[in-house]
Amino acid sequence: MNIKENVYEGLRSIQANVLRTVLTALIIAIGITSLVGILTAIEGIQSSVNSSFADLGANTFTVRNHEDRGRRTGGRARKRYPDVSYRQAVSFANEFRQGFDATVSLSAPVGGAIQVKYLSKKTNPNVSVVAADEAYLGINGYKIDLGRNFSRTDQEKSLNVAIMGQEVARNLFEGRDPINKQITLMGARFTVIGVLEKKGSLGGGTGSDRIILVPLETGRGLAANRSLTFNITASAPDIQDGEYVIEEARGLMRRVRNDALGTPDSFEIQRADALAKDFENITGYLRLGGFGIGIITLLGASIALMNIMLVSVTERTREIGIRKSLGATPKVIRLQFLIEAIVICIIGGLGGLLFGILIGNLISNTVSQSGSFVVPWLWMLVGIMICVLVGVISGIYPAIKASRLDPIEALRYE
Repeated sequence: MNIKENVYEGLRSIQANVLRTVLTALIIAIGITSLVGILTAIEGIQSSVNSSFADLGANTFTVRNHEDRGRRTGGRARKRYPDVSYRQAVSFANEFRQGFDATVSLSAPVGGAIQVKYLSKKTNPNVSVVAADEAYLGINGYKIDLGRNFSRTDQEKSLNVAIMGQEVARNLFEGRDPINKQITLMGARFTVIGVLEKKGSLGGGTGSDRIILVPLETGRGLAANRSLTFNITASAPDIQDGEYVIEEARGLMRRVRNDALGTPDSFEIQRADALAKDFENITGYLRLGGFGIGIITLLGASIALMNIMLVSVTERTREIGIRKSLGATPKVIRLQFLIEAIVICIIGGLGGLLFGILIGNLISNTVSQSGSFVVPWLWMLVGIMICVLVGVISGIYPAIKASRLDPIEALRYE
């Protein structure tokens, strides 16, 4: 009996015991679902993070004030650094543009819990208002869905115009065209000139869609007597060495800020791809953890499969005796039961792959709101190989036990 005939014999045996086969395959499917589902979810979230930074170059970075100012470390308050002022930001931007032929954008958070109104409609007080120049959208990976970007005239004349995120537009206008409509925020009226494409954010939030952008000088006016801290985002695409660009920017900013020699920076520089790289390292550990959890689940499934195969050997003792009496060798008997176990595992594994991919993508889209569908071909291949391995491990002992049965005693078995 060759392998092909053994496969057919295994399928006939599976067909003769449909309920037992379905339950056994379901055990394997649950194990594969947990393995592939976890790994698919991780791949989907990683893909979402990578796509979020796809439009930002490796040499894109942001110079900003220290975010941890005022916190305490070891019972002592950390040093408070002065905010990055408008004069310092403009000075840095002008010199850096000339030195590296770079794109530089200035921005400043004006308010983080602002309520925006349009006629009788109003948002929750959770909208962020950011003052920005015309280069802000491109360098930060935003795209215009409706309308236009800021113009040089908007900036120079400090016009009351605004670009809003998708969530703000949806809440205020409910599908109607918001362009050239008048909205009110922070006690001033603004004309909507643009709506951003949906961006989303990691963790299922919509922080990047709850944003209102206003011209830089207009934002300074909204702040009134409040002191704003300015962020400088720069990108030098023609420079191959990103580290060199950042170190040059560090030296320039230290000079602008008058940082004394030997003292720490009074600002911080964050690379655009730093979060993506950090998250990639984290997902490496998550993959190991998910793989371990899936293997443990499959271990339990393999034990259950082995138990069912042992029951099958007992039920088919007389059949084994007949086969041996007709000339079947122990090798043929072993191969028959082994292939039967592998076929059951593969059937369960294919179902597990399907459910694992669907569940994994559901989780990743819920967490990251990326909307993309990920098919992890590598993990699918690994899943099939593990199914075959589980089938071999689970079926080898029952197969050996079946092959060692005495044909005369097997024929007497009732």
